[in-house]
Parts: sequence; C-alpha cells; structure tokens
Amino acid sequence: MGDTEYPINLTEQEREKLESIISYGRHSAQKITRARILLKADDGESDSAIAEALDCSRSTAWRTRKKFHERDRIEAIERKNPDRNYETKLDGREEASLIHLARSEPPEGRSRWSLRVLAEKFENLDETDVESISHETVRQTLKKTNSNLINPNNG
Repeated sequence: MGDTEYPINLTEQEREKLESIISYGRHSAQKITRARILLKADDGESDSAIAEALDCSRSTAWRTRKKFHERDRIEAIERKNPDRNYETKLDGREEASLIHLARSEPPEGRSRWSLRVLAEKFENLDETDVESISHETVRQTLKKTNSNLINPNNG
C-alpha cells in the first residue's frame, strides 16, 4: 500500500467542498473521515500518518486515495458507486394497471390486499407483459405513487 501509488492533488474548489463537508456536520462519520483523509493526503501526509491522526486503518486511507483516482474525484467520499442503476421492472402503463388493481376489491376471503397477493394477481393479468414481479416492486411502486393498501380510497 504505497502512498505514492495514488497521489492526491486537490483543486481549490475540491478542497473547499471537503472542508465544508467537515465543518457542516450533517454528513455521516464515514464521509467526514474520507474527506479528512483526502485533505491530509493533499497536504502530503502518508497513509500511516493519516491513519494514526484520524484513528482509522491504513487500508482505509489507501482505499480512499484509490477511489479518488478511480471515481469522479470528489465522489470518492460517497459510500457507494453512483453508477448503480437498475432497470425498472414496470413501465408507466403497467404501474397504472398495478395501482388500478390495488384500488379494486381484494380477493374473496380477504379484507384487503397484501403485497404478495397483489404481485401474484398482477402477474396473472392478461393486459401486462410482466412474467414475474416481487412484492418489493409492488411496495416501491405504491410508495412512489402515494398509494396504500390500508385504505384503497386513499392515494
């Protein structure tokens, strides 16, 4: 874990952004630590010195330097890769069908829809091309549209 393998050279704007993250205090401790690591690395401190000063491991300092070079520089302090995009399971027409189904009368023997029963019934609809849908997708869709299963007349 060489310190010179990933040298840090911050621009003035990057330095100001990191300093504001540290001073504002409305960020996670992990994000603040990473910001401090980058500032100390820009000052020329070694990973060992940074780890000792910030009470973190050398590998944390090294990984933060590495992420700074691999990602879009300042994004190194973020927890996850921002490029994690998932394909949506339902299009607008299918979401509307799901909401319409959720607002309809629940199956016989039930006082209301459950997410799993709703997912199962939705898969069996002829008007949709969805082969399978999880209860979590149903939950997220209903949440996104402010619909709920407690009172079908709401949302």
